[in-house]
Amino acid sequence: MSEPLLRFLRAARSAGVRISPAESIDAARTVEIVGYADRGTLKDSLALVLAKTEEEKRRFEECFDLYFSRDGFRDDYDAGAGTQEVHGTPRQPDAIAVPPPPGEGGAGFGGGTPSPLAGMLLEGDRAGLAAAMEEAAGAVGLANIVLFTQVNLYARRIMDRMGVQALEDEIAALRRDPSDDASAERARRLQRGKEYLADQVRDLAQQYLLLFAQGESERRRDEVLAQVRLSNLDRRDLERMRVLVRAMARRLATRYGRNRRRRRRGQLDARRTLRRNMGWGGVPFLTVWKQRKIEKPLIMALCDVSGSVARTAEFLLLFLYSLNEAISDIRTFAFSAELVEVSDVLEAQAIEPAIRDIMGRVGLGSSNYGRALEDFDKGFMSAVTNRTTVIILGDGRTNYLDPRTDILRRIAERARRVIWLNPESRYSWGIGDSEMPRYAPYCRIVRPCSTVEQLERVVSDLLAMDRR
Repeated sequence: MSEPLLRFLRAARSAGVRISPAESIDAARTVEIVGYADRGTLKDSLALVLAKTEEEKRRFEECFDLYFSRDGFRDDYDAGAGTQEVHGTPRQPDAIAVPPPPGEGGAGFGGGTPSPLAGMLLEGDRAGLAAAMEEAAGAVGLANIVLFTQVNLYARRIMDRMGVQALEDEIAALRRDPSDDASAERARRLQRGKEYLADQVRDLAQQYLLLFAQGESERRRDEVLAQVRLSNLDRRDLERMRVLVRAMARRLATRYGRNRRRRRRGQLDARRTLRRNMGWGGVPFLTVWKQRKIEKPLIMALCDVSGSVARTAEFLLLFLYSLNEAISDIRTFAFSAELVEVSDVLEAQAIEPAIRDIMGRVGLGSSNYGRALEDFDKGFMSAVTNRTTVIILGDGRTNYLDPRTDILRRIAERARRVIWLNPESRYSWGIGDSEMPRYAPYCRIVRPCSTVEQLERVVSDLLAMDRR
C-alpha cells in the first residue's frame, strides 16, 4: 500500500469514517485499478469502498478534498504582490521570485553555486519546492500533530529539514557588501522567497492539523467529558455527551450482545455423548460438547428525576435504552414522590423527546423514596423474579421522611440483585437527610455514578456478571 493512501486512510479515520482492515485492502486494490491521475474517478471509487452512511460520505468528501488539494504551491504570493518595480524593471506575478539577471541563471554567489533550496527559489521551481516540503513533512512526522500550538514548531522543523539554515547563511553572505547591487538584489529575492516558503509550510502544518488531529482532539475531549460530573455539564456539551453515551452503549452491546451460547470446546459431555451413540453400541461417532446458555439480564430501573439528580437520570435512561441489543427487557419507573412506570413512553417515542415528556410529567419535584417504594410494592413487586436486576438511581435523600427500608429488603430477597447508583460522592452519604447507610445493606452493588465513565463501568460489570 502506498504511503499517500496510508496517510489518507488515517486522515479519513480521524474525520470519523470507520475503515476496517479489509476495507483498507479494498481501497489499495481500488487505487491499483483507477490510479491517481483522474481525481474525480479516484474519489468516487474510494467513496464506494469506504463510506457506508450518509454522514460518512459527507465526512469522506470533505477529507478527500482537503487531503488531495496539496498539488503544489498556490499563486497567492505573486498574485497578492502584483507587479513590483525592482531596479526599474517590472516584476510579473508568474513566478515565486524575480528571474535572475540575464546570463546569471539560478546561480551566481560570487562565482559559487547556491544551495538546492536557494536554487529552487531563484528559479521559481514550484514543483521542486512542493516535493521537498512534502518530503520534509514526512521526515519530521508532521502527521503526528495534535495541537494547534504545535503548528509553528513543526513548521520550523520542516524549514530546517529543507535547508533554511544554509539559505539564511547565503542571504547574510550576499548582504555583506552593500555596494554590490547584484548580490543585494539576489539577497532580496531570496528573502522574499524564504518568507513565501515559510507561509506555505505553515499552511501545510495547519492542513495536517485539520486532517489528522480532528479525531485525536475529539478523543481527548470525549475523555474529559466522560469524567465530568453530569450535573456540571455545560449546555453546549450536552449533544456531544449524548453521542458519547450512544457510542459507549454500542460498544457494550457489541461486546456482550453476541454469542448467546458459549461453546466450551474441550469439555466433552460424556453422558450425553454415550446416550446419542447407543445405536452404534456406544461408539462415539457423534460427540456432544457442554454448552452454557447466556441469558440477557432483565432490568427494572427506578430513576429519581427530582431536581437534584434529573440530568444523571436522563443519561442513565439514554444509556440503558441504547443497550437494547444486549438487554432483552427493560421496565423503567420514574419518581419524585409518586412512582410511575414510563416504559411505554420510552418505547413509543424517540429517546430525547420521551425523556423530556417524562421530566414534564413527574420530574423536578422533591424526592420521597418511602412513597416511591410503597408504590412499587403495591403495583410491581410481583414482577420481580430471580432473573430480575433492579437498578435504583438516586441520591437517597428522603427529605427526612420514612425511607421504608423494609420494602427494599423484600425487593432484594426476590430479585437477582439490587444495584444502587448514587450521583453523590461517598463522603456525603449519611450526611443530612441521606439514608444511604440504611439502604446499602440490601444492595449487591452500591457505587457513586456521577460521570458517564462510571456509568459505563457499572453497566459493563452488570453484563459481565451474566456471562460467568
